[in-house]
Amino acid sequence: MDAVDRRTLLRVAGLSTGAGIAATALPAPAAAAPAPVFAHGVASGDPLPGGILLWTRVTPEPGATPGSGAGPVVPVTWQVAADPAFAAVVAAGEVAAGPDRDHTVKVDVAGLLPGTTYWYRFGCRGQWSATGRTMTAPAAEAAVSRLRAGVVSCSNWEAGHFAAYRHLAARDDLHLVVHLGDYLYEYGTGDFDAGGRTVRRVEPPHEVLTLADYRVRHALYKTDPDLQALHAAVPWVITWDDHEVANDQWSGGAENHTPATEGDFGARLAAARQAYAEWMPVRLGPDGAIYRRFRFGRLAELSMLDLRSYRSQQTSGVAVDDPDRTITGAAQLGWLQDGLVASAARWKLVGNPDMISRVDVATLPAWLLGPLGRLLGIPANGYAVNTDQWDGYTADRDSLVGVLRRNRVRDVVFLTGDIHTSWANELVTRGSATPSAAEFVVPSVTSDNIDDFLGTPAGGPLSLLAAGVVRAANPHVRWTELDGHGYGVLDLTPDRCRMDWYHLADRTRRDSTARWVAGFSVAAGSSRLRPEAAPAARRG
Repeated sequence: MDAVDRRTLLRVAGLSTGAGIAATALPAPAAAAPAPVFAHGVASGDPLPGGILLWTRVTPEPGATPGSGAGPVVPVTWQVAADPAFAAVVAAGEVAAGPDRDHTVKVDVAGLLPGTTYWYRFGCRGQWSATGRTMTAPAAEAAVSRLRAGVVSCSNWEAGHFAAYRHLAARDDLHLVVHLGDYLYEYGTGDFDAGGRTVRRVEPPHEVLTLADYRVRHALYKTDPDLQALHAAVPWVITWDDHEVANDQWSGGAENHTPATEGDFGARLAAARQAYAEWMPVRLGPDGAIYRRFRFGRLAELSMLDLRSYRSQQTSGVAVDDPDRTITGAAQLGWLQDGLVASAARWKLVGNPDMISRVDVATLPAWLLGPLGRLLGIPANGYAVNTDQWDGYTADRDSLVGVLRRNRVRDVVFLTGDIHTSWANELVTRGSATPSAAEFVVPSVTSDNIDDFLGTPAGGPLSLLAAGVVRAANPHVRWTELDGHGYGVLDLTPDRCRMDWYHLADRTRRDSTARWVAGFSVAAGSSRLRPEAAPAARRG
């Protein structure tokens, strides 16, 4: 996993016997057809030591549009090569794509070498797709000296362009992207945009409810050129949060679902999950479970959580301490705890869609509680909890922290999205001021945050004051910035885990620049955070 970049061609010598498959083993498609067959790009995900999941969507004829249910079943070829010119094809095959899966294609390729860069493409109706670049994970016991990942969350189409994805795609030092949920939003046009300004309109224009609706919304997102570029650049490891279905979803419903006018929630959930399974480069379990784990040699293990499918309904007040309430579900919590205790990897990373660190708000002023409450789910009566995050499910958090402490599990780092803002936290509970883990929260790609809700300039005095007030009330919050949109870059070595935050100049512009705003790290064996200067190669 060291010093891998898209300019490096792998040596053909020493490849597995699959290297004997020549690029000519499959006939090359003819000259380009008049209409694009591959309008939604290519993607890879869920890297394993010997395999990778590949994805694309084909439009075999003009009428076979996403969500239409129209169009024929067509054969789609795929190739994986050791070089971008496909001179050494190491795996190849053919699959059928039809309207039953909205003409999406997912190929789970096995038999590849661990810790290796590959290139892939698809062919159909006389066209090749764009070429994607991907990487397999290192062998479980490999001595990996570095792992670097882009970390993103909350990409709202109507609130701006995905310049954050463009900046990540332009880097040549990433091994993967971790997406922590809210990959898309379910709202109708104008319902949630850029502080009241619709930068670009969604399709369908109404709130998505049916399978066809969700398919069309997924397809729209995958027409974004910067999203396509980042999917094609590196493998993604993803999970969902609430907006892939509906706002503030829980196991039996959602805040943004009204059965009387929008029908049965179970039917809506099934439609959303089917479209997600079709359109995303992700392996789901036999029961549709998305929580899963990835190993990157002896350096890191990444546990991706699902904090929507099994949770109890949101509540407030003393009810948040009810031991029968859960954000993870019993099975997932046990799986997480057992995995963290048993892990032999140096860094135990947790892909965590909703913030686990406490946010004590009882002393915060009313002017801040309004917009902060909209982000954090704080009820209007001012209870000192964040009921949509782990603060609303304290029994699960206490159980997890207790397991970490009793078993002396160290080097746990939560990677978090959801709240559209940037935070560097030390995970403490009211029972102890000694941190049990670190938490890095990345900002939204485009979704509204504090300055948007307040109607003030980004980085203005009011936002700076708000960040200071939050930190004063929460000493375990080592840093927070409440206005920026952008992304994080996680950099792991055996000695330390570091997150750098980059913010966009203007989320509403596709050509927006990005700048480094902060860096924090935690040393191996410690859960105390320390600030870092800008990476030397990227200063300015």
